[in-house]
Amino acid sequence: MLQVRPKPISQQADLLTVDSLCVSFGRGIAEKAAVRSMSFSLRPGRCLAIVGESGSGKSVTARALVGLAGRHANVYARQLSFEGTDLIGLKDRAWRRIRGNEIGFVLQDALVSLDPLRRIGTEIGEGLLLHGAVSSRKELAQRVIALLKLVGVPEPEIKAQQLPHQLSGGQRQRALIAAALALDPRILIADEPTTALDVTAQAHVLALLEETKTRGKALILISHDLAVVSQVADEVLVMRGGEVVERGIAAQIFKEPRHPYTRELLDAVPSGRPRGSRLSPSTIVRSPRWQTLPPVQCLPKSHSILLEAINLVKRFKAPDGTLRAAVDGVSFEVRSGETLGIVGESGSGKSTMARMVLALEEPDEGAVHFASLPWTTLAERERRVRRRAMSIIYQDPLGSFDPRWTVGRIISDSLSSDVETRRMRKECVSELLDMVGLSQALLDRRPLELSGGQRQRVAIARAIATHPAIIVCDEPVSALDVSIQAQVLDLLGDLKERLGVSYLFISHDLSVVRHISDRVIIMRRGRIVDSGATEEIFCNPQSEYTKSLIAAMPRLVRDQQLDHSATVLEEGIP
Repeated sequence: MLQVRPKPISQQADLLTVDSLCVSFGRGIAEKAAVRSMSFSLRPGRCLAIVGESGSGKSVTARALVGLAGRHANVYARQLSFEGTDLIGLKDRAWRRIRGNEIGFVLQDALVSLDPLRRIGTEIGEGLLLHGAVSSRKELAQRVIALLKLVGVPEPEIKAQQLPHQLSGGQRQRALIAAALALDPRILIADEPTTALDVTAQAHVLALLEETKTRGKALILISHDLAVVSQVADEVLVMRGGEVVERGIAAQIFKEPRHPYTRELLDAVPSGRPRGSRLSPSTIVRSPRWQTLPPVQCLPKSHSILLEAINLVKRFKAPDGTLRAAVDGVSFEVRSGETLGIVGESGSGKSTMARMVLALEEPDEGAVHFASLPWTTLAERERRVRRRAMSIIYQDPLGSFDPRWTVGRIISDSLSSDVETRRMRKECVSELLDMVGLSQALLDRRPLELSGGQRQRVAIARAIATHPAIIVCDEPVSALDVSIQAQVLDLLGDLKERLGVSYLFISHDLSVVRHISDRVIIMRRGRIVDSGATEEIFCNPQSEYTKSLIAAMPRLVRDQQLDHSATVLEEGIP
């Protein structure tokens, strides 16, 4: 890309000006405010981060800035302009000239944002075609491959020909970033751009964002990952309940936070905290029913090894017709009452291995034993009696929910048949919502009406509904803000201690894995390259790959040098 030396900040005019932005939904007495009096300005070469809990108004703000707040949204502002162009009331045709070309937008949920029937290369190249940025199909293909390489997608020629479901979660997220960067926009709005990425891919994207800033582009970063924000952002807005509760330069926010809520968010970050210590001051609700209900009874009690994987192999046919091993000779065991963490880069085979453990995918070679009894070699009708003893928290909760069902029905459907009466089931559903920090007001909502973090908490409530002996956790906290992540990690620890439940905990977040795991396995290209006790792996890694992962971990920077020359507070904008 063309290297442009940005002007000194003091000499640059604002690209984007937002004064008293308000976004609400509904009419009359039913109108509810999602964003109240949001004000800021954005200059070239600067990154503004917006942080806060799920439902605080971050994503609604981002969508309002690009005219995608929704048909039923009411958007007001004293001023909302891009380089002097008033964006309030802009018609669709005018928005299409600006959106993508001048203001790029990376959406939060990659699986929902990508068309499941279109190949990745077609998705990325669409903006180039619409804006006439390429003159031939050959040039289009070359630009798509270059963009996939830019965001670190392996084998870009192959991935460009694949459908979204054939890519890992991290690869789909990087494809969205590539699409947003295709036209080299003046402003890039990134809504959780690194949430689904492993640490190496995350480091690559962060370096890309930094390079984008140095070329004079402006960034708006929306993220619950405060470690990422501390490394990229110049200014920070902290949102809660649709309002900004604290704002300032990043160094000031992370070193000397003024608002109690900001301090609470920073204290919930697991990085640098003692392993297994409580991260949240919140008390998880535990009703008498949940305290006395015993663990699942269909398993023998005396097994020290609860789950054993023996030489698992799974191959898939690549687009070029060759067979490739997604999992290649993986063996491990999970003991009763322990947490085994599994770490690896996107596409390393973690999720495929999890599906084989759950007997949702049949191994080409090898087997899984559950409580010293055959598991993957059984017919499904023979496994069914023990199914409720093994549960899962999926990486993509939206894809695992029936979109027509309410939250109450989703959770109720997972309850054991032992919960017989309607009243008992309703009480259990309410208690489960309390346990994962969700309001009872969400009972009648459907999945698409929830934020990403709320959907993930519903998935966790569903997973623990049967009191399983082991839970396969596939990125269970990747979509959660730090305060809810802290509560959920504490909750998982409480359940482990009280019920003796075991976890197979898959995550790209090394700080989370280190905090919750007793032992850790490191995977790369379908194979295990390192394994051992958690502190041994993190303090004395043996493989060069493990060393590179640990070195790439984003760390919360709280001792930055304060620079009072920059601020998000502009004269005349409160």
